[in-house]
Amino acid sequence: MKNNVIGRFAPSPSGRMHLGNVYSALLSWLSAKSQGGQWILRIEDLDPQRCKREYAVQLEDDLRWLGLDWDAGGIDHPDYVQSQRGDVYCECLARLTSAGYTYPCYCSRADILATQAPHESDGRVAYRGTCRPDGTPEKEAWLLHRAALCPHPPATRLRVPDREISFTDGHYGAQSVNLAQSCGDFILRRADGAWAYQLAVVVDDAMMGVTEVVRGRDLLLSVPQQLYLYELLGFRPPKFAHLPLLCNAEGQRLCKRDKSLHLGILRQQYSPQEIIGRLAFWAHLIDRPEPVSAQDLLPHFRWDAIPLDDIVLDAAL
Repeated sequence: MKNNVIGRFAPSPSGRMHLGNVYSALLSWLSAKSQGGQWILRIEDLDPQRCKREYAVQLEDDLRWLGLDWDAGGIDHPDYVQSQRGDVYCECLARLTSAGYTYPCYCSRADILATQAPHESDGRVAYRGTCRPDGTPEKEAWLLHRAALCPHPPATRLRVPDREISFTDGHYGAQSVNLAQSCGDFILRRADGAWAYQLAVVVDDAMMGVTEVVRGRDLLLSVPQQLYLYELLGFRPPKFAHLPLLCNAEGQRLCKRDKSLHLGILRQQYSPQEIIGRLAFWAHLIDRPEPVSAQDLLPHFRWDAIPLDDIVLDAAL
C-alpha cells in the first residue's frame, strides 16, 4: 500500500543527461520508492533558448532505459511542463505583488556586479536593494527617473527580511541563513519576461503535492529563499535532502560540457545495470561496483550510508 510520500525529478532539457543528472535521479527515485511513495517527472524548460522538446523526449527515453519509471508527469503532460504553466506563476506573482512584497528592478547584472564583489563562500552576489522603494520622496523620484531611462522592462524582485531562515536538511543537518545578507531581494520574473527558478519551483512543488525534494547540494542555499516563498504564499514546504556532488578530475561539478560522461556516450559502452551499480557504489549503497538494477537497490537504500563529501570521478566511468 502506497503512503503519501511524493518525490520528484525536475531536469532542464537543455542537452543530454550526464552522470550527475542520473545520480540525482537515481537517489531521489530510491528515496521515494523505498518509502512506498510516488516519483514524478517535471520538465523545467523555463529557458526557451536552451531547452528543447527533443531533449526532453531523449531524457525520458534515457530514464526508461535506466529503469527509473515515474508515476506522473513528463513532456506530454502540460501540467508538469514549466513552459506551459505561465498562468499559474502569474497568479502567484500577482498575489505577492498585491500584498506589497515585490517591486520593479531596473538593474542589469553588470550594474549589480559593479557595486559588489561576489560572496566569499559561493560566488553569489547579494543584491543591495538599489531599486527597492523606501517610502521617501527622494527615492521615489529617483526610481521614476531610472524607469524613464531604462531601455528594457523591469524585472520583478521579492523583498526579503533581515532575519534568519532555518531548516534541517535530511542529509546535511541544521542550516540557518540570513536572506538579506546571503542573497538580498531576489528575482521572481526576469526583465525578458522569463520566470525565475525560485518562484516556479516553489509553486510547482506545492501544487504537485511534492513532499520531499532530493537534489545536489549546489542548491542547498536556495532552500531559504524557497522557504520564504512558501511562507508568503501559504504553501506547506516539502522536506529537503541534498546530495554530495559528482565532480570531474579537476573537482568541478559535472555538467553537460563533460561529454565523456553523458548518456549518449555511456549507453554505447555500458548496460543500465553497470551504470547504476557504479553510482550505487559511489553512494556507498553497495560495497563493490557490480551491475545492479534500481529495483534491486531498494532494500539497500539508507541516507546514513551516503557520503557528505563530494565524489571526484576519473575521466571515464
